[in-house]
Amino acid sequence: MNALNITGKQLIAIGYPQSPAITAARHIAATFAETQEAEVLATLAALLAAPEAYTADAVWASLAAMLMVPADETIQLKDPSSFVIYGPEAIEAGARAQMQTAVRLPVTVAGALMPDAHQGYGLPIGGVLATNNAVIPYGVGVDIGCRMALSIFDAPAAVLETRAGFYANALLQYSAFGAGNGFSGAQRADHAVLENAAFGMNRLTRSLKDKAWAQLGSSGGGNHFVEWGTLTFANADNEWNIPAGQYLALLTHSGSRGLGATLAGHYTKVAKEICKLPREAQNLAYLDLDTDAGQEYWLAMHLAGDYASACHEVIHQKMTAAIGAPLLARVENHHNFAWKEMLNGQEVIVHRKGATPAGAGVLGIIPGSMTAPGYLVRGKGNAAAINSASHGAGRQMSRTQAEKTFTPAELKNILQSHGVTLLGGGLDEAPGAYKDIRAVMKAQEALVEIIAEFTPKIVRMADDGSRED
Repeated sequence: MNALNITGKQLIAIGYPQSPAITAARHIAATFAETQEAEVLATLAALLAAPEAYTADAVWASLAAMLMVPADETIQLKDPSSFVIYGPEAIEAGARAQMQTAVRLPVTVAGALMPDAHQGYGLPIGGVLATNNAVIPYGVGVDIGCRMALSIFDAPAAVLETRAGFYANALLQYSAFGAGNGFSGAQRADHAVLENAAFGMNRLTRSLKDKAWAQLGSSGGGNHFVEWGTLTFANADNEWNIPAGQYLALLTHSGSRGLGATLAGHYTKVAKEICKLPREAQNLAYLDLDTDAGQEYWLAMHLAGDYASACHEVIHQKMTAAIGAPLLARVENHHNFAWKEMLNGQEVIVHRKGATPAGAGVLGIIPGSMTAPGYLVRGKGNAAAINSASHGAGRQMSRTQAEKTFTPAELKNILQSHGVTLLGGGLDEAPGAYKDIRAVMKAQEALVEIIAEFTPKIVRMADDGSRED
């Protein structure tokens, strides 16, 4: 049986300081079996939160002693408080532990976990956190403003079979993938976002403008995609009065590329320098919106969000022009962002890290996987969920575990059985790495209603192992 290999990144994600404690934790974890990963990560999170409880433990005492060395902690956490969990049976212990820490921040007003939740950095992916006049860079996430966009065309879905090569070539010709990749020379797109005044805000934003131009209209790596599929309306109960039936549709998922990642890294560092928190909460360092640093990040976040939206707009314009079909409707929604909203009569900052806005009547797209359906939805405005829903199916295993679990032959077989053509992609994005999207949607029936169902047919993803997602 293989020994457990907990990575430094996993430990940092649950709050471990970049210190010898990481080496010690990895050494002890290696004495456990690979199948015990979730249990060991939960113990490591609990030990970090209360090392004094493990000083007599035969296995963990040495690590507990290292973590009890006094640190410069000037901000104390609140007593533990409850938060709502949707689909709790499918949510790992690490994500719960991260949320339990997040709701103890002195600025926290409310929290909720969506049914696609899994462990991330700081706030878990699928975590929603409402705060009082404070923004958390790692509560927003690294890929600031990442989003979904859906275009529905007045064309029969059958064209994806009768002209499959034409539609596949459009993806290959007009999209670009891979961390750091983009366009050069005459291939570069133009967009009003490049004139956004926030690019001139400081030296950092000015230095990022040329990279942003080069990557405008590209999609990065990781779980980002551009795909053709069929969209099925069961009836005409939709905002555009589109008759029931199947339609050609384009679905995209990507974010703010190198611009957003660089801004996230910079302002997380700034927040950690200003906001001194206990070890287990250090990745939740926040910025007061009444400070210059808070306002600067807020502007940078919006710049990255506008840029991510522009990337989708460029992609959809190119694809629409390429196929020449009339556009019936377009829907876009984003995650990895913070919004000023009202919650129970109070203005709050709502962080949705891998979670979709789902206020009453708000439209959104919730994808499954490269073979599982996605859904066009309408929010119900559930205050307990902080007017949110999941942003997808959510991973049920890490990328590394997926690469160990599935084979190229298995991926090929499942793609064939679903009639899906994959351009690029890798085993880390195999459908089995994700939760059952139908179970996720069942767990959030109180949060959204389904308007239409999207079925992927021709999918393009990065094929270079990029992890920019």
